[in-house]
Amino acid sequence: MKIVTKLDALPQITRYKRVAAYARVSGGKDSMRHSLSAQVSYYSALIQRRIDWVFAGIYADEAVTGTKDNRAEFQRLLADCRAGKIDMVITKSITRFARNTVTTLETVRELKDLGIDVFFEKENIYSISRDGEFLLSILASVAQEESRSASENCKWRIRKMFLQGRPSTGHMLGYRLREGKLCVVPDEAEVVRQIFADYIGGMGNIAISKKLNEQGVPTRNGGAWQFSTIDKILRNEKYAGDMVLQKKFRKDHISKKTCINRGELQKYHIKGSHEAIVSSEIFEQVQQIRATRAAKYHPAPKAVVAYPFTHRIICERCNKHYHRKHSNAGTKYEKVVWICSTFNTLGKTVCDAQQIPENILLAKTAELLGIPAFDEAVFKAQIAEIWVPSHGKLIYVCRDGIRIEAEWQNPSRAQSWTPEMKEAARKRQRKFLEERKLQNED
Repeated sequence: MKIVTKLDALPQITRYKRVAAYARVSGGKDSMRHSLSAQVSYYSALIQRRIDWVFAGIYADEAVTGTKDNRAEFQRLLADCRAGKIDMVITKSITRFARNTVTTLETVRELKDLGIDVFFEKENIYSISRDGEFLLSILASVAQEESRSASENCKWRIRKMFLQGRPSTGHMLGYRLREGKLCVVPDEAEVVRQIFADYIGGMGNIAISKKLNEQGVPTRNGGAWQFSTIDKILRNEKYAGDMVLQKKFRKDHISKKTCINRGELQKYHIKGSHEAIVSSEIFEQVQQIRATRAAKYHPAPKAVVAYPFTHRIICERCNKHYHRKHSNAGTKYEKVVWICSTFNTLGKTVCDAQQIPENILLAKTAELLGIPAFDEAVFKAQIAEIWVPSHGKLIYVCRDGIRIEAEWQNPSRAQSWTPEMKEAARKRQRKFLEERKLQNED
């Protein structure tokens, strides 16, 4: 006879939903920063009030466009979703999530395939619901059109200002924009006049920038003087009292890419629009000198060689890229290094970044990627950029958002000597001792 034993049902384990929030503001003003802070506080409290939710973090981007490739926190959110760390994402509205229909739907579909729901609070839409994608496609299209309309209205307003001879911004050394007109700032104007005078006197952009840095003259944004900053001042017609408006334009309302106006749109040239800092004669003299020097020192550009690390190594001190250089060229100590652009042009008083030997960089990168030798294809597929925070340290930023710290050090001089170099040194020492012996015998 079979004996049947009845077992009690196991208690059901409550599975808490890991919920994160995404917030974004599209401007850098104080009011926008306050809005971002308010969103972060609001969603932190909202998620933690639900007993069936677990707080999985707040991802917040500030002062960037709605295109997903430009948003570091958005990319980090997607990376954590793909890693299985999040079950649900809350965001304020469709326009805060992405600015165009394609990006919105592509992202929502990817997350849906991962079993992750996205809740759009303003529209009250859950993406994983039956009608979620249909409603999203309609509302995202409407949001995209509203964004385009707002962009066109903004462009119309700016062009109307141009027709009236009014600039859209006054962010420049020597002037402030007051009630639509550029007004001279006396102290800063003296710096501008000195720059023009030094250039006419024979100094170049780099020499002038070094002089200003050594004198402790402040820049408009509080950073160090760069040779590119000097060049922009010397070719800016506003310092002669004239204005050329619409030199640049936004390509479209989605990417918001800024393009140089090379005839695509009309430009507006206003003579004598405001008080000049330098005379027209001085300004024209500088332009003639610039043209003469450019013809003499800047021959036809050669084909640009792109190395694996080009535009990928960034100095954390000054936010400038590293570039490739032959150090101690023409000597027995010649070697290829990667060096910070600011350190190379303005010296360690402005940025004391350390140069990195290329062979060490190749070996360290291969070691980090777990491959026997450096492979450019593997490197570009997995690493987005490399930051240099301090001497002997590197931070590799992977394409999935993960950051990996690494350390390196220069080999000693003795370790870097080749057998040929050691033999040559021995011969020199032997010759020196023989000559001393002969001198003593005499």
